[in-house]
Parts: sequence; structure tokens; C-alpha cells
Amino acid sequence: MAERGLFSGVFGRGDVDTGDQAWLAAMLDTEAALARALERAGLAPAGAGAAVTQAANAGTIDAADLGRRAALTGNPVPALVRALTRSVPAAAAAAVHRGATSQDIIDTAAMLLARRALAAIAADVSAAADAAAGLAAAHRDTVMIGRTLLQQAVPVTFGLVAAGWLTGLDEARANLDRVRAGRLAVQFGGAAGTLSSLGADGPRVAALLAGEVGLPLPVLPWHTDRLRIVEVAASCACAAAALGKIARDVTLLAQSEVAEVRVGDVGDVGGVRGVEGEGSAASDTGGGENARRGGSSAMPHKRNPVAAIAVLGCTRRVPGLLATLAAAAEQEHQRAAGAWHSEWEPFADLLRLTGSAASWGADLLAGLRVDPARMRANLDSARGLPLAERVTGLLAPAVGAVAAHDLIAQASARAAAGESTLREALLGVPDVRRRLDQAGITTTQIDAALDPASYLGAAGEFTEAALAAHRAAALARPRDG
Repeated sequence: MAERGLFSGVFGRGDVDTGDQAWLAAMLDTEAALARALERAGLAPAGAGAAVTQAANAGTIDAADLGRRAALTGNPVPALVRALTRSVPAAAAAAVHRGATSQDIIDTAAMLLARRALAAIAADVSAAADAAAGLAAAHRDTVMIGRTLLQQAVPVTFGLVAAGWLTGLDEARANLDRVRAGRLAVQFGGAAGTLSSLGADGPRVAALLAGEVGLPLPVLPWHTDRLRIVEVAASCACAAAALGKIARDVTLLAQSEVAEVRVGDVGDVGGVRGVEGEGSAASDTGGGENARRGGSSAMPHKRNPVAAIAVLGCTRRVPGLLATLAAAAEQEHQRAAGAWHSEWEPFADLLRLTGSAASWGADLLAGLRVDPARMRANLDSARGLPLAERVTGLLAPAVGAVAAHDLIAQASARAAAGESTLREALLGVPDVRRRLDQAGITTTQIDAALDPASYLGAAGEFTEAALAAHRAAALARPRDG
């Protein structure tokens, strides 16, 4: 069970656990697996593996005490080894930590944490992707205004917007799976990466240890080759980027003045999933199973998009953690003096925050409410200006591209000044109307050109392609994820 804290409802949501107890359990799992490997190799007496495993699973070792003792040695493993040795029969004591160095235990524990965390993150990213796919399919032909540089551009569909979210999530999921399947590995190199204390048995014990913990065996120990750590972090950063893009879009589309989407407002108050907005009504009333998420006691008209905000709160922290881990990858000789140590907390934090963002993202998309009527109203409020590009293209063959541009710019300027719609400006400015008549362009053609639904290009085709790719990826994925 993950430790709970004041901010854990936002930053520790979901199934990723990288807290102290999770680290301790992973280190103990590694020590127990090593004892079993040594026994299988004939380097520890019969029953030693079981004895160490039993002691490791007893739950009697105090993480806080190990933390205090870590100040003496620079890491918590020596204190853990002493505590574990005291917990086993004398005959099994020699099997504890034999051949290993502290980094072997912590690095392998980090890989075990990453394996569990990446699986949990991938599951929530997939849930978010499924929800995005549902939105893309349902709104394939829902017309809305496209926005570039935060300004109205040309019409798009909300289906295409959701398809873009979907593709990002699917690619993030594939990257997480790739790293989890191919870039995690056991760490076992001994004092300086040679396993010298085990002599000729070293490589065999390493292989047996890899089998015991269920991690691949690398070509050689990677004590100061930190690409695995960086790749895990980078896969999380990619997932965070995909989730953050969605959350930012939602916060913009959910603004009161835009109001094209609304974030679900019912949460599980009181548990890990119970997070409310600023000065929330639920917190003021003590909360409840059906308390409204996102309300404000000071401003009761507000509906804060809490899920989107929480995603962004998590994802904004990820790039800095990735940068720390990338910087720490420069490690000297056979054991780094400080760079390795600097990885532990950022690595755990990055996994936890990405997991929380993914959990929030799945919730966000599953509960997203879309308002097609508002989307159309916002599009219509532009008075046809987003279709100026199309009308220019209609006129260009008859009068030339430059003249067409100048004429439509003249009409658009009048419409933008609030005097008329683009249609009225086109038909009401004598010079423009005269040129349209000379070009043989009719009012019916103008009306057709100003229809947003007929100027969507390949939006539908792109949306279908994203949905097809999503279905294909799901079918190709192993059942166990």
C-alpha cells in the first residue's frame, strides 16, 4: 500500500507505488532471489534460499531505521543486509548478499519498481486511449473551429482532435511496452563489475538471479552505463507529454468563454481518487461519495476542470526529473561518486507522477462531456472568416491568386471590424461583388464555399486511420500487456 500524504491525492493517484515500503520490498525481493540463486548454483546450503526468502517477507525490517543508518554508508543496503542476516538461521547467513554490492541491490530493485510501474502506467494510458477512441468515433463529423497560435484558424472536427489525442496515447503506450519488454535488466556485478568474489561461478549466478527476479540478463553489469534508467524515464516523459497535451487542450476548451467541453464533476471523495477543486463544496461539507468535483465555495458558479489540472500538475514536474536523470548518466569509472545516488528519488518521483497523470488522464477522458452546439455557435460567431481561405481559392482561378487574396482581404477586414459577416461583405462591397460577377461566381457557390462542413479536408479520413491503428495495436498487444 502506497504511503498517503497531504498531496498524494493529486500526485500519487493510481496504481504506481514507489514509496519507501515499495523500495524496501523490491530490495528484499532482490536479496531473497540472490540467496535462491546461490543455492541453485551450489554456493549456499540447502534451505538457505527459503530461509532468506521467509525473512525477507516477514515485514520486520524498518525502512525508517534503514534510512537513518544510510547516513553511515551512503545508502541503505548495508543496514538492510545486517538486519536481514540477523533474521535468518546461522546456516543461511552466508547466503545473504554474497557476491553483491549495494548498487546491485538498489539497481535491480529500481528495475523491479519500473516493471510494475510501467505496467500500471501503460494500463491507464490504454484506458485513456480507449476513451479518446470513443470520443473520436462519436464526434467524427462534429464541426468546430480549429485554433492555431491560440487564434481561430479553419474548421476541423472534434473527432480529429480526439484522434490526435488517441494517436499520442497509443504511441506512448507502445513506447512504454517497448522499454518494459526490452530495456529492463538485472544488475549483478559485485564490487567493480567483475563478480570476482564468486570466481568462475559469477556469470552462472547472475543468470540464475535474473531468472529468479524475472528480469533479462544484460551482456554485462551496467553500474555506470545508465541508459536503461534514462530510457525508462524518457518513456515516462513521452507518456506525460501526451497526457499533458490533452489536459492543456481540455483546460482551454473548458474555459467559460469557450465552453465546448466540460470535465466530469463527480469523484470518489475520501479515497485516493477523491480530489476536489479550490475551496471545494465537497471539502466544505465534509465530502461524500457523490460530492461534486471542481466546485468553489467562494465562487459557486465555477466548475474547475480538476482532472485536467491534476494531469498538468503532474506532467509539469516530469521534464525536470528527466533532465536530472539524464545529467546523472555521466558516471565515472566503475562506481559513481554521487551521480548514482542522485537518481534514486527523481526516478521514483518520475514513475509516481507519470502514473498519477495517467490515472487522472483516464478519468478525464472517460468523463469528458462534449457540447457540439456550443462548438457550432463558436464557429458561427466568427462570421465566416475562417472560410476566407476557401473563398480565395474559389476566386483565384478567375482573377489570379494575388488579386483574389487582395479582394478577400478587403472583405475580411470589413467583416472583422464587426460590420458584417464575410458573406455580406463579399456580396455587399461593390468592387468585390463586381469581380465575383465577372468571374461567374454565383451566390450559391459563395454559400457552398462558406459551409464549414464542406471544408474539412481529410479530417474524417485521418480520424478513421487513427481508430484503425488503435484497433490494430490492441489486437497485436499480448494479452498480459
